Amino acid sequence: MRYLVLATDYDGTLASHGNVSADVIESLKSVCSSGRKLVLITGRHLPDLMSAFPQFEIFDLIVAENGALLYRPKTKEEKLLCNPPDVRFTKRLQELGVNASVGRAIVSTWEPHQDAVLQAIRELGLDMQVIFNKGAVMVLPAGINKATGLDAALKEFALSSHNVVGVGDAENDHSFLAKCECSVAVANALDSIKENSDVVTTSNHGAGVKELIEQLIENDLQRYDARLKRHAIPLGILGDGSETPVTVNAYRNSVLVAGPSASGKSTAVSGILESLAEHRYQFCLLDPEGDFENFAGALTLGGTNERPDPRTVLRALDSPDQSVVVNLLGVPFADRPEFCAALLSQLQELRSRTARPHWLIFDEAHHLLPAEWSQASGNIPQALENILLITVHPDHVSPAILKDVDVLMVTGKSPLETLEAFARVVQIEAPTGENIDLEKGEALIWFAHENKAPIRVRTIPGAAERRRHLRKYAEGEMGPELSFYFRGPESKLNLRANNLNAFVQLADGIDDETWMHHLKRGEYTRWFKEVIKDDDLAQVAAESEEDDAVSPEESRKRIKQAIEKRYTAPA
Repeated sequence: MRYLVLATDYDGTLASHGNVSADVIESLKSVCSSGRKLVLITGRHLPDLMSAFPQFEIFDLIVAENGALLYRPKTKEEKLLCNPPDVRFTKRLQELGVNASVGRAIVSTWEPHQDAVLQAIRELGLDMQVIFNKGAVMVLPAGINKATGLDAALKEFALSSHNVVGVGDAENDHSFLAKCECSVAVANALDSIKENSDVVTTSNHGAGVKELIEQLIENDLQRYDARLKRHAIPLGILGDGSETPVTVNAYRNSVLVAGPSASGKSTAVSGILESLAEHRYQFCLLDPEGDFENFAGALTLGGTNERPDPRTVLRALDSPDQSVVVNLLGVPFADRPEFCAALLSQLQELRSRTARPHWLIFDEAHHLLPAEWSQASGNIPQALENILLITVHPDHVSPAILKDVDVLMVTGKSPLETLEAFARVVQIEAPTGENIDLEKGEALIWFAHENKAPIRVRTIPGAAERRRHLRKYAEGEMGPELSFYFRGPESKLNLRANNLNAFVQLADGIDDETWMHHLKRGEYTRWFKEVIKDDDLAQVAAESEEDDAVSPEESRKRIKQAIEKRYTAPA
């Protein structure tokens, strides 16, 4: 299964007017019966939720108070994920006449009390954030939101956010929906939530969640795979001047990279590995020759004089964020296929529980998965998905493995001959065309089960340092002194964007006056230039600043598209 966790908001999503219907509750139970986990993520205080929703125990975990509190219904354990409210703050709110409710960490009130809330925060010099949600005003320690709460829940399960489908409806759901592999908005959701979600249900509230659950259980949401372009893995770039990436789905694709030695095969594979690491997909790479032992995005186990221990490999993979390179130089050449078979069996068992490692990668696949192997012999599991095979001789790889390959990437001279060799083994029709010789840095990509000709591309070389910086600015935690603050013309707001993803999300939600205030003061340009250190992005912002006729909507669109293209697009 791709999706092992369903994470849902409560008010406005699961519940309508605070209530969840009986048929929706039965639908939630079917998620549990399918072997998946249920996580409820709500801005409510826990006692309030329990009173409104007595069936809360059907959830495996509850993230309450907008990400500040983790609750385990089965054991009734609570875990506070941040510091409790500062008593000076709640006392000052009382003095200002603000009627606020105080939870374990959250302080909640309603509009129009946000001005008094911000006044109290400024006066006391507190590092707190204000979150708006359909008229509600929620105050939490900086950096605490539904996304951090979801992270804490997934840590309890040792599962990855890549195996989560999330559903919500309002402003405070932006953060956790962006974290999920598949983000879903119910039909009654705010427009900004719909625009940023992968899927929008046709039904409102709980009926929309029920609709989603039915599709989840029917086929693991396969119908939406093509929509998840933000997770696509680029294999190469079209050479027609368009700079269009040719990508594969992060799930339900298996790839064969083939070509002679010194043809650029390893360079192409390094680019794919870096993309997997950048997207935080966990992989386990079996490396017979030690070619990938210094790959920066993974832990290398084994070496020339050290036989890798499968138990150590599996322990390392317990952490969803840890990829592993298994160096087989310490395993005698003749023993490597047997070692591979034994480890593969254990990796498949791990996958059945956690859907990880997301990708299994076999270098020199013709040695590790030889042609004489078959599923009947017990060497190969019945279902082997999300694999990347690297080989000089595809016709020397087990046909039982090759039958699941649906994407081929070929480098070097006479690439059509390589495709023909593959087609003979799996007994499909080979592509036709002129058998060109590819230059180094080029590849031919063929989607074997589509009636299309192979595509000539420019491969994507590794660029580890550049990609690490992109990830830091897009997703990392930039300190308060480096963050951007949306405050507005009278400093009524104090919304902190600690990275570019947060900047885009907050920009979608703030009012036009606040957006244009910062635009016309040149503050976006300065932040992009001085903090993000991206002159091109700063130029995009500067062009909008200098355009007297530009609307708030158009300027937002320009800057958002520039950020997504440079930092969060697949290529």
